[in-house]
Amino acid sequence: MTPKPPSLLSRIALAISSFFSIIGNPEFAAGVAQLRQGGAPAPAPVVPPAPVPAPAPVAPPAPVPPPAPVPAPPPPLQALPEAAALQLLGLLQRDARFIDFMEEDVAAYGDADIGAAARVVHEGCRKVLREHFTIAPVRSEAEGSRVTLAAGFDAAAVRVTGNVVGQAPFVGTLSHRGWRVTDTRLPLLAPGHDPAIVAQAEVEL
Repeated sequence: MTPKPPSLLSRIALAISSFFSIIGNPEFAAGVAQLRQGGAPAPAPVVPPAPVPAPAPVAPPAPVPPPAPVPAPPPPLQALPEAAALQLLGLLQRDARFIDFMEEDVAAYGDADIGAAARVVHEGCRKVLREHFTIAPVRSEAEGSRVTLAAGFDAAAVRVTGNVVGQAPFVGTLSHRGWRVTDTRLPLLAPGHDPAIVAQAEVEL
């Protein structure tokens, strides 16, 4: 389809713009000259694309150091083998003056004085036992009664004395019912407390 010829004003504007383009652009001028000679316009020079810069090398991530080992927490004071024994000794000293009584040389005192001191120690020791322990007899029978120990009896709970001959069953007299601790209620030790200090020194000002 033949394009419609431009109007006069359009041709004047085209001529003016072409005039300045011919003066300022040698390639455009060469194309116009070739058109005037009846040839096809020279192809516009192909501008090679700008090279794409290679991506900068990415440094590998720094290795993450392994977490520092967490030291195991120290065992609680109650878990120490001697802590419970020291704690009980401290309670007996606090409530019954048990260590004071046992460390005192009673040879110089009369029986009445020793008896009065022993009563105080007895009351305090009994208070400690009842407050911090539940104690029940190993055997329920009355002392002095005849009992039979069947084969396989608990030798850790019952000790056989006297003329022990042969194997169970044994028949004998219950001389002591024994005691078994069924519950322990020792108080928790405060952090930093030294259980070896069963009684503090006292300074009166």
